[in-house]
Amino acid sequence: MEVWIRQDAGSPAAESAEALTKAFTERSGIEAKLVAVGVNDFETKLQQRTAQKDLPDIVINDTGQLGNLVTQGLVREVDREGVAGSGDLADRAWEAAQGYDGKYYGVPFNSQAFAFLIRKDWREAVGAEVPSSWDELIQLAVTFTNEDPDGNGKNDTAGMVVPGGTTRGYLTWWFSTMLWSEGGDFVRKDGDGYVAAVDDPASVKAVEKLQAMFCDSKVVQPGASTADSATTHTVFESGKGGIYLTGPYMLPRFDGSLGKEKYEAVAAPPGAGGEAAALAEGENVYLMAGSANEKGQQAFAEFAASPAGQKIGLGLDNGGIIVRLPVNTTVDGAAERKDPRWDVFQKVYDEHGRNAPALPNWATVRQISAEGLNGVVSECSRDVAGAMGELADEIDAELEKQGAAG
Repeated sequence: MEVWIRQDAGSPAAESAEALTKAFTERSGIEAKLVAVGVNDFETKLQQRTAQKDLPDIVINDTGQLGNLVTQGLVREVDREGVAGSGDLADRAWEAAQGYDGKYYGVPFNSQAFAFLIRKDWREAVGAEVPSSWDELIQLAVTFTNEDPDGNGKNDTAGMVVPGGTTRGYLTWWFSTMLWSEGGDFVRKDGDGYVAAVDDPASVKAVEKLQAMFCDSKVVQPGASTADSATTHTVFESGKGGIYLTGPYMLPRFDGSLGKEKYEAVAAPPGAGGEAAALAEGENVYLMAGSANEKGQQAFAEFAASPAGQKIGLGLDNGGIIVRLPVNTTVDGAAERKDPRWDVFQKVYDEHGRNAPALPNWATVRQISAEGLNGVVSECSRDVAGAMGELADEIDAELEKQGAAG
């Protein structure tokens, strides 16, 4: 069997995936070969293989790509109850493997939720407490921007580090946690389908706060409106930014580059909506259509989601992390890693995690939303309510196109 994963060849994550694949072969007797397809080339190469009608047997890829894969007919349906150990897998993880039609099209493998990494040394230097609301969080960003928290006598710190570009929908990805916490949304259920919600009053207020962060208080890093995550990782670890919403997979890197004693992991606080919410994501094992070895596909997916497969994916013995938070509830990732900071992310996922809506193709709506949001943070004179009305029209048109309109 041919197994693809969206990782760069030679990376620690690819090495971890290689260990998983080898362990599967040893235990099952089914020959499996891992192909680490570059992060930036993955979609292109998958489409090339689609055109050749020669898909790999297994693809490990983002939950956010499920709709796109289903729409193109590239994956086959999964019988949840027929997956060995399915009852041990978290319901939220299964939800992220569920299509718009309610059927399952992948087996959960990796989950993650997002929390804030805050410069603890900066916070203590300015005499601030851990934020307990989004307004307090934004105020801390203002303080970090204006009060020289690193004590170097220069005006060179940004309070909030934001990947605000449109590539792969980054701004939507970041803003989801803020929007939901503020009581807004991108879309909402309407009958049997969905309707745009970005122009609802709570959503507009949230976007106004976002625009103010870029345009009024100017708490984001220079170039935030075009930044992707590769850029923002560097901003935070180089000491130029104080608050960064990201996943637990960044902890090992920042421990080495910044020092674990300098920052803390903090759950996203409640916003004006009264509840804390955080984007939940992850990866599924997709059983690709047309495989001549369906039993092997099922066996690989079951092994990857089993306690043994999950522990290999934690990267404890191979240096790579392809399982951020275990989808298998019998595995305690924080205990395995002996690092309580991972438990912060696990609790966020369990208690406040929220998957993207199960649209036929959420990735397209995410991209449209990112472009609309980017317009109001890049052009500070834009009227937010008017811009969100225009964005809502675009989203509704896309929902209609996808057959998902309410």
